[in-house]
Amino acid sequence: MRLSRTVLAALLVVVALVIQVTVLARLQLPGAVPDLLLLTVLALALVYGHVGGALTGFFAGLVADLAPPADHAVGRYALVLCVIGYAAGLTKPETGQHRSATVPMLVVAAGAASSTLLYAGVGSLVGDTAARDVGLTSLLLTATIYDLLLAPFTVPLVMGLARKLETDPLAGEGGSGSAAGGDTAVAWLGGGSGLRTRAPRRSRYGRAGGSRGSLLSRSARGRVGRIKGVKRL
Repeated sequence: MRLSRTVLAALLVVVALVIQVTVLARLQLPGAVPDLLLLTVLALALVYGHVGGALTGFFAGLVADLAPPADHAVGRYALVLCVIGYAAGLTKPETGQHRSATVPMLVVAAGAASSTLLYAGVGSLVGDTAARDVGLTSLLLTATIYDLLLAPFTVPLVMGLARKLETDPLAGEGGSGSAAGGDTAVAWLGGGSGLRTRAPRRSRYGRAGGSRGSLLSRSARGRVGRIKGVKRL
């Protein structure tokens, strides 16, 4: 990732972790704890793509593994968020931006459920049965509900901050492409070089035909001018 992306991602991850540990974890809500760190990783993955999402998820999970009061093996949450960030980044469209909020909300719901299942699965491999004792079904339901309720207030904000540092990949080529497209349109519509044009027929009414031809050509030139001024994407 670029330096600006790295700095922004690190700053957002640290802020999200501090808020989650100092505020959200002390709300004493039934079941799971709202995972602001997960929402931050998902939002950045939706903007940065699968590679940026995987790197951001690994860094965020590693910080959560090392930050107190963590009581699990180091690398456990890093693995979970790395996989979740990679999968969420795969949903990034080719245009770089989703047209509606439906896909991000589905990503949040899937990410909340998948992170809970992966965290419990990795814990069972290392002998941690806390999720089984609390109730995996209850954790899945509450984690999904809490994250969906918190997502509209956090995901758009994080995505907006991340997009401010992104540059339009078509900006450098837009000017030349537009000019080329405009010249092509002018050549085809106005009968430019390389195209054969028929000589105007003589009208049997004398100058009336010539006047009509000049009016048509004048109208065509006006249409060409208007088309050339349109920005072609």
